[in-house]
Amino acid sequence: MKTTKSYLYLTFLVIAIIFMSGCKKSIVDANSLYTPTDADITATATLTELQQGRTLYLNKCGSCHGLYSPDAYTPSQWIGVMSNMAPKANLSTSEKQLISKYVSRGR
Repeated sequence: MKTTKSYLYLTFLVIAIIFMSGCKKSIVDANSLYTPTDADITATATLTELQQGRTLYLNKCGSCHGLYSPDAYTPSQWIGVMSNMAPKANLSTSEKQLISKYVSRGR
């Protein structure tokens, strides 16, 4: 009986570890982040804004922790991330907007 209980506990633990590692967002190298081009321009984001947002993302966000690919979250999820992190990073309103445009690819 005790062996069966231990086996079940161990199986549950292994499954939980596999599940948690599979759900983790990947931190990427700064060089692998997309660099905005003319093709990324939208009705709400100019190329200059996207480039400035990338620079801010690298320098402001990357100075404290690893960076996530903009594709790691949806634009609406990035809004939540930015709302949480902007005060911690002491971002101005314009810096927050530029980074948001970059990580949401101008959406």
